[in-house]
Amino acid sequence: MGKPTPPAYTPGAGSSADADPDALSLHTPTGGVSDPAFPLDLDAPDLGTDDLPPLYSDIDNDAGSGAPLLPPGTQFGQSADLAPKQVDQNTGVEVFVTSVFEADPKLLEKQVNISAAKPPRPFVRIHGTHRQMVEENGKKTEKAVTDFEVSVELTPYLFSDVATQLSWRETRTVENNEKTCRGTVFRKRAPGYKQDIEIGTGPKPTLAEWCHRYCASHATVKCFVLRRRVVGFDEEKLRSQLDALVRSTNYRGSVCITFPVKDEYVFIYNDCWINRWRHTSWIRWIFYLTFLWIFSWPFLYFFTKTFEVVTADWDFSRPQENGRLAYVSMSEDHIYNTWARAISRAVLGKRQTCLDHNDLVASHTDGPDVVADVMDAVNAPSFVRRGVTAIAHVNRQLGWGSDWS
Repeated sequence: MGKPTPPAYTPGAGSSADADPDALSLHTPTGGVSDPAFPLDLDAPDLGTDDLPPLYSDIDNDAGSGAPLLPPGTQFGQSADLAPKQVDQNTGVEVFVTSVFEADPKLLEKQVNISAAKPPRPFVRIHGTHRQMVEENGKKTEKAVTDFEVSVELTPYLFSDVATQLSWRETRTVENNEKTCRGTVFRKRAPGYKQDIEIGTGPKPTLAEWCHRYCASHATVKCFVLRRRVVGFDEEKLRSQLDALVRSTNYRGSVCITFPVKDEYVFIYNDCWINRWRHTSWIRWIFYLTFLWIFSWPFLYFFTKTFEVVTADWDFSRPQENGRLAYVSMSEDHIYNTWARAISRAVLGKRQTCLDHNDLVASHTDGPDVVADVMDAVNAPSFVRRGVTAIAHVNRQLGWGSDWS
């Protein structure tokens, strides 16, 4: 049965004003050829509730009516992992400590491909702070105060169709002239290669070859690393747009806009007592509290042979022969136009949260009261609502978030 053809993307409100005139969105499945039959409609109307991008969590746990985005219980990548793993809840880093991959390079290659099919989780995080003098124990000290911390997950925009998991993904191995760990402690290029000058000959090793090299290695402690990357995303462009958006609220504090990525790394360790110990929480705490980490960290660094040779590149955009960019889903301009109103409301509401589709719907349907959601959450009386709303409007007119002592 052939893969379904993804529908053409319709951008949100205001896209014709700020969108890149050269931006073109082409929908093709992983490894497919770009199809110019799906250009972006830059004059599309405002977003309706049915056009909003889903949350990453909704992809696995959609509880709404109608057909779910994915069949119940499925995960990104479809296939289950071939061995137990540990997952860091803060960073999403996945760690395997097992012997099942040491003697079977084909099994290792299969696990790498399974892990590569799961996307990285990119975010944009907007953090506003100001400096304030506070008195503690009779002494005045300067302290950073958070005014707002708003983030938006960009994972849905790595797919042309989230339900069928159509994306532009490519698993590749390092080039011979790239400096990286090749079953070594220190980063180096392949033998016979120096910077961009190729002295040696021959193609670069494939994933299957690197898996064979890992299994053939006699190192006592070794690790195979997969990195999931987002490529073709213009962070600086979106950063400048969001900074201008925050400043348009008359905010006078410090604004830091970053693009953290979760679920970026997968580490596959061989099964030995050193690797088991290094990933056992209570043993690590003993080393922290007794300061034995001062000796253990250098030992682990110099004793571990690392194969950091495979990346899963998730393309946000790709250059075309005519010089224009093709986007797997939305351009940076369209993402900004989609979320600008919701982000502005969250900043003025001094929220510290990750925005979701509910915030997106509210920003396009609610009135101008930017603190209404907060007041509803605390069930505030009407006179408190009026007072807080008045303060918000005054702050926007006269400025807010400046340093003071």
